[in-house]
Amino acid sequence: MDVFDIIGPVMIGPSSSHTAGAARIGRIARALLGERPVCARIELHGSFAKTYKGHGTDRALAGGILGMEPDDERIRDSLSIARREGLDVRFFPVHLDDAHPNTARVTLKGESGREITLQGASVGGGSIHVTQVNGMAVDVSGEHTTLIVLHRDAPGTIAAVTEELSRRGVNICNFRLARACKGGNAVMTIEVDGTVDADLNHCVEQLPNVLSSTMLLPV
Repeated sequence: MDVFDIIGPVMIGPSSSHTAGAARIGRIARALLGERPVCARIELHGSFAKTYKGHGTDRALAGGILGMEPDDERIRDSLSIARREGLDVRFFPVHLDDAHPNTARVTLKGESGREITLQGASVGGGSIHVTQVNGMAVDVSGEHTTLIVLHRDAPGTIAAVTEELSRRGVNICNFRLARACKGGNAVMTIEVDGTVDADLNHCVEQLPNVLSSTMLLPV
């Protein structure tokens, strides 16, 4: 534990869980979309669903989707900024089985028509845990550079990706694999130490059986 675990993150209040963490979830959703969002459907579970207006969770999520940092003073006006920028943001209280009390499921549609859905939880002190991307299990903290690799469940695919990282001297600090079914599509979540070359993501995408790769920088 360090001093920031005790005093919490620099942020627009009132709550690190309900605002700082929510803003980081929104920022990761935008990064995964990879383009300007035009529509956001945000489903809120548990405590998020009950208190999102009073604690500013709605504004924090919208601000994150707009690319704002947790300490950006514009978060207070993010909903009106979203309207001015042509981003349609809507919130829906829901119940999600086996989900953390501070969970949001964010579906974004971009200007090209591309869509992504992310489910993440704000677990305290501004820390987050992203558990699903497009319905598939992932494990993302947002604290490390992360590769999310969608691929065919074929022999040698994991080895090819990890060998590419090893060849570049990249150290893996967290790895998770999830698959829909044997031989179907699967997703690797790879968190790495330090910085990596900008072209790594492109090289991973060119590997056999890799369908797409997205690189997330720390948020």
